[in-house]
Amino acid sequence: MTTMQFQFNTDSSVMGTQNVAHRIEAQVRKRLERFADRLTRIEVHVSDVNGRKHGADDKHCTIEARPRGSRPIGVTGKASDVDAAARIAANTMAERLERVLGKAQRHRHDPSPDKVI
Repeated sequence: MTTMQFQFNTDSSVMGTQNVAHRIEAQVRKRLERFADRLTRIEVHVSDVNGRKHGADDKHCTIEARPRGSRPIGVTGKASDVDAAARIAANTMAERLERVLGKAQRHRHDPSPDKVI
């Protein structure tokens, strides 16, 4: 089975240093690791909506997960720093994947009960 691809993007207003990219990638991979064999790709985009001005929840982290054989799933986390925004987005994505993939897994393995009349 092929490994899950990971892509990190940032806009010009967020410091896109290797350190930030590695930190966020490690955080997102750890949170979503139990779904890794069912995902082909994870894309993370970090942006600062206020640019140089500071504000509450001005850092956004959008995560798009691409499950095998299914439509992409996207979520966004907002916080005052990129690490917190990534943590919020990763937690939301884990919940969403659990609902989508967990439901598909349960329906695939549980046979329908026979009707008793």
